[in-house]
Amino acid sequence: MNSFRISEAAALLGVSDDTVRRWADAGRLRLDRGANGMRMVAGTELVRLLGEDSDDGALAQAFPLARASTRNRFVGLVTAVERDGVMAQVELRAGPFRIVSLMSREAADELGLEPGVLAAASAKATVVSVELPSGGDA
Repeated sequence: MNSFRISEAAALLGVSDDTVRRWADAGRLRLDRGANGMRMVAGTELVRLLGEDSDDGALAQAFPLARASTRNRFVGLVTAVERDGVMAQVELRAGPFRIVSLMSREAADELGLEPGVLAAASAKATVVSVELPSGGDA
């Protein structure tokens, strides 16, 4: 399962670190302890809280990705994956944007795309591709 530090969760939700802590204290968001003892938020918990008013401007700073020629890049969380025999439909929420990508089931499986996974969608003309952050252990 993908887990995120409080600062990363805050960037994904478009709120401050303190807001994430307050939500956890109030029971709105569940925090777990990571292997290193740090408080972590499961990606699936973030999917629940993603709202229309998220600010994706902080996402690019919190989760820098490999350089690419694609200009329209949206960093966010996978919120749904529907697989059939050959194809997969992947939904990503990046701030106020909902992006849907159709790809081979094999590609979705190789990327490990599941709700709560951090990913980036890049759009060029009518094609949207999804990638994971480079070298990240997020």
